[in-house]
Amino acid sequence: MPAVLRPRTADPSRPPPHHWLYALPGGRLPAAVVCAHHRYELVETFKHDFFAATGLYRGPTDLAVLKVNRTNEFFGMPLVGIGRWLAQREIRLYRAAQDLPGVPRLIGPVGQTGFMHAFVPGHALGRREQVSDTFFDELQTLIAALHARHIAYVDFNKRENILVGDDGRPYLIDFQISLLLPPIGWRRWRPIRWLLARFQQGDDYHCLKHKRRLRRDLLTDAEARRVSRLSPWIRLHRWIARPLTYLRRGLLRRVQGDGGSSVAGASAK
Repeated sequence: MPAVLRPRTADPSRPPPHHWLYALPGGRLPAAVVCAHHRYELVETFKHDFFAATGLYRGPTDLAVLKVNRTNEFFGMPLVGIGRWLAQREIRLYRAAQDLPGVPRLIGPVGQTGFMHAFVPGHALGRREQVSDTFFDELQTLIAALHARHIAYVDFNKRENILVGDDGRPYLIDFQISLLLPPIGWRRWRPIRWLLARFQQGDDYHCLKHKRRLRRDLLTDAEARRVSRLSPWIRLHRWIARPLTYLRRGLLRRVQGDGGSSVAGASAK
């Protein structure tokens, strides 16, 4: 289970320093919410960054995960519209994949920018995880099923998004930047189909990369050849993403080192 990540402040009634870095006003999740006519109470905060906050909640019969996208203003600029859009598109993705094993059950929307899904007992895929012989076969089957529904997960390079359930099976969470592009209307255009295919190709590549790291003994010769070749698309992604990642980490170190509070969830990415 992810570590409890909360802003450290001397007075819990006051917002943390650099409160604009948090998705929610005051830098904290609500103590209780109502979803699908049931009340859920906060157990712990998993992550709270600029775009969203995620936490574990206890309901009348089981545990659930609440994700609330940004409602906090940014230096007077309202961003609730972006938060609402992010929530709506992620809800659509969960609904499109709802009957697939390995995708948590969607419980329902919460407020303007939030939604809740079932809690999956397990932990994030570790760097030296000892997974079963069937783990990556099951994960690749799940990816293929998503792709068949015109979905690209996009964020497969992050091991934290792949859960190892207590049952040993793979689960996917966090569809925030995933794409759902069914061939309807403008989505039928050839450039859009090409773009979706490239992102899906990236999903396959990163899955094989995780398999090579953790279960190289199960990697076929064909898979080894595929994962050893970096496509121009993957190279472009790295060229763009890595400088942004270093910039973000440098900013967080600067903020955390000036005597202010830590940014909740900063260590979770």
